[in-house]
Amino acid sequence: MMGRTVSSSGLCSLELRSLCSLASSAPPNKLHGLHYPSGSGGRKYRTQHQPGQVGQAQVNQILKAYEYSHSFPKGSASHGVLGFHSNMLPSNHPSEDRRSSATCLPGRGGVMFGVFDGHAGAACAQAVSHRLFYYMTVAMLPLRTLGEMESAVEEDRPAPPLLEWHRHPRDPCELDYGTIPVDSLRNYWQDRLQQEEEEAEEDEESVSSGLISAFKRLDFDISVEAQVHLSRGSSGCGSTPLHVAFSGCTACVALVSNGTLHVANLGDSRAVLGVQEADGSWSALNLTNDHNAQNPDELQRIMGEHPRSEKRTVVRHDRLLGLLLPFRGFGNMRFKWSPEMLSHVNEKKQDMMLPPHYLTPPYLTAEPEVTQHRICPRDKFLVLATDGLWELMHRQTVVQLVAQQLTGLQYQRPLVPGAGMTLGGLQRLLVERRGRVQAVLEDHNAATHLLRHALGDDGYGAVAPNRLAKMLSLPPDLARRYRDDITITVILLNEPDV
Repeated sequence: MMGRTVSSSGLCSLELRSLCSLASSAPPNKLHGLHYPSGSGGRKYRTQHQPGQVGQAQVNQILKAYEYSHSFPKGSASHGVLGFHSNMLPSNHPSEDRRSSATCLPGRGGVMFGVFDGHAGAACAQAVSHRLFYYMTVAMLPLRTLGEMESAVEEDRPAPPLLEWHRHPRDPCELDYGTIPVDSLRNYWQDRLQQEEEEAEEDEESVSSGLISAFKRLDFDISVEAQVHLSRGSSGCGSTPLHVAFSGCTACVALVSNGTLHVANLGDSRAVLGVQEADGSWSALNLTNDHNAQNPDELQRIMGEHPRSEKRTVVRHDRLLGLLLPFRGFGNMRFKWSPEMLSHVNEKKQDMMLPPHYLTPPYLTAEPEVTQHRICPRDKFLVLATDGLWELMHRQTVVQLVAQQLTGLQYQRPLVPGAGMTLGGLQRLLVERRGRVQAVLEDHNAATHLLRHALGDDGYGAVAPNRLAKMLSLPPDLARRYRDDITITVILLNEPDV
């Protein structure tokens, strides 16, 4: 057994060679044309738009359609994670975001969480969300354990399970791949087994290097699988390996193992730690950096990887080669393959023209930036979210809202009118407090609570029902102009009475 799936429908055991139901009876989605957003700034709501407005019951139905919560039993097997809340709100149809949550069973174990933001379609995000945790597990397992797995496969015996998945029933978990991903994963652990010496005892540094290895190897396999597919004379990017390779995604992944938090990030999704200070106040600790033109260090890195003669073309209009916003990501072979390879693809009528000023590839990397953090009693929760949330809310607001939802209003000081406060000001504070109480009572899921505030914020910290209804009433062809797909996972740490 390679994986097990846990959802509201129960436990589903899957055989090794199927790698968690990789064969799908549904045809793959049609390849979307390569498209990159025209602006890097946050989307602005235009509330004067008056579509047919949904009612309150429909608002809750929309907000909670992908809501999912899971609790872990106390003990060493939970690695310091109490549980998690997660939710998704599509803007694209279908959504280009994906999420994953799983328990790593062998070796040192751990709990894994990830959010994945796709572009040029959802194919790459779907593949990565399903395959990356397997690669991470293989990267961190002792060679002895990998040897036992290889022997089991060779002798056609059941292999020990690697992952226990925690999924919402509506999360897509199937891919039309045949045996390709299984073969690639096995090749990965065979390559590791060729190392002559047993690895040293695991430490934090080896976990970080394992995460980097897993990310890079999966991206390498995505590239190789697409090239093999091309070499066999297959035509059209609608074929799954090409679809995955020429779309792309960012990834923000957290591994919690034995009380240590490891975050590996590619792109502009973020991980923010909610910390409760000694005086009861809350602070937001960034555990990731955005990999785009707004990050001076990242801009300097990519400029340093190419000749000075390309100084004005590597990044144009805050985009990679004037086209792509994130500077790191899976897939997007249009920014990685050689000019000769892309020309060959174009000759096969794949509509894959060279990007402008494409001189010294690769321009895009799948090497993540890894952060380690030893969890302490003040660290109460971690928020993983795609950039659709961060375009709408500041990290401190996000932490305050999650704390509000988890603790009610305990973190707020009593409402004491200040000197010189007018009656109107006091009334506004009372309305704000009432709105917050109603929102806390409405949502039992912290991710849903964030979605409700992100879309319905009235400017005073409360939710305006009419505004929220308008935002959820936008037709599909307009919704993308106002917001991106939003995916959020809130990971609860330490004791429940935060």
